[in-house]
Amino acid sequence: MAEHERPLDDDDVILAGEEQDEGARPDDRIDDERMDEENTLKREFVRSVEDALEAGETGAVYDLVEPLHPADVADLLELFDRDERHQLAAAITDLMTSEVVAELNDYVREEMMEALPADAVAQIAEQLDTDDAVQLIEDLDEDDQRAILAELEPEDRLAIQSALSYPEETAGRLMNRDFVAVPEHIKVGDLIDFLREGRELPEDFFEVFVVDQRHHPVGTCNLSWILRTPRNIALGDVMKRDQTLIPAMLDQEEVALMFQKYGLISAAVVDEDGRLVGQMTVDDIVHIIAEEAGEDALLMSGAGEGDINEPIREAYSSRVRWLVANLGTALIASLIIAAFGAAIEKLVALAVLMPIVASIGGNAGTQTMAVTVRAIAMNQLTRSNTRRILTRELRVALLNGVTIAVLIGAATAVIFTPLLGAVIALAMVINVVTAGLAGVLVPVAFDRLDQDPAVASSVFVTMITDSMGFFAFLGLAVALQVV
Repeated sequence: MAEHERPLDDDDVILAGEEQDEGARPDDRIDDERMDEENTLKREFVRSVEDALEAGETGAVYDLVEPLHPADVADLLELFDRDERHQLAAAITDLMTSEVVAELNDYVREEMMEALPADAVAQIAEQLDTDDAVQLIEDLDEDDQRAILAELEPEDRLAIQSALSYPEETAGRLMNRDFVAVPEHIKVGDLIDFLREGRELPEDFFEVFVVDQRHHPVGTCNLSWILRTPRNIALGDVMKRDQTLIPAMLDQEEVALMFQKYGLISAAVVDEDGRLVGQMTVDDIVHIIAEEAGEDALLMSGAGEGDINEPIREAYSSRVRWLVANLGTALIASLIIAAFGAAIEKLVALAVLMPIVASIGGNAGTQTMAVTVRAIAMNQLTRSNTRRILTRELRVALLNGVTIAVLIGAATAVIFTPLLGAVIALAMVINVVTAGLAGVLVPVAFDRLDQDPAVASSVFVTMITDSMGFFAFLGLAVALQVV
């Protein structure tokens, strides 16, 4: 028997908590020459790869890149521009594995796949899990998709076509179709023997799904339970019957919330008839959470997808329309100022102070809006508690408004006049409370209309707070005869 196949002795087993060799490193890919303390590629290392590429030293490039983890190779590719990226890919040849491709940014991956022949992309796709293969193909042109699918094995082609039939960002599109499902009447020993045979098993899985004759999931067994259970016990006696099932048409954001709420590692995905068609695992959910969080933050600012690898034309198109919309809303505030032009001419202090009222109101509205959008995304704000949340945010806004009003009112009274201090203080309270109201109601209104509340809320909240700030301050100044 070869040494690596010998049975384990007691000394070979390392229990959790035991001290390991002082020279052991938790991650061999952490290298002071390549990675910094934040586990990102050092500038010096990237520069050395770039210099080797420019000098045409492909062997040196290969030696530099070879020790890197696939995720770090993907990061390195993304740091180069289009032409250098293709040169690097050609230089590292077999290091351009399916794991590297799976880790690439969507735009970079699409660009590189479009540059490769269909048979080369098909070879990469066949090495990937179904969900990763779908991500590789879904953004390509239809002609490219058909050409690549034609090069795939029939089984792989059918799985990818089935995934592409589901809408984007749904569980059916993202799920992994490689899973282990067994009938409930077998014994634990039979299941262990089946798993040991390893026939077409997924490379990684955390649990075994138990199904009935109609292929409906009726339970699940963690691998740890299977290993600790005597062989002669029926699987139906040890399986967990209560399980979280994910509809294939469920949006990815809702899937992530289910994993977070119920502490899932993996979960079965079922079709409209309740049949088991795939599984979602926690590694997929990590990507979804990061993607959704970044997407919401960017949408609130009107920056579109906000990817630094996004083509300039697409970045321009996604951003400029919200700037145009913002221009229109800003004109409303300008018209309000124009209506009080005579008062401003008589008292320059009004022009000095009114931006403060609008600015504080805008910041207060942005704070409330961010809290509201997050609460909606996390299912913490629903129809049943909207009124309570609105009341809470109005109370917070009132406290904030009074605090700021006292500060700005006192300063204005000292610098200008007590009456003007009272006017700006009252206007500040009105605008901050209005900001709290708008920060809740605008996102909620978008949500009720089945629109993403993060998309345009900031534009409308800013319009409301600016307009109300100017109107309240200038209107009170005229009404109380400050001018």
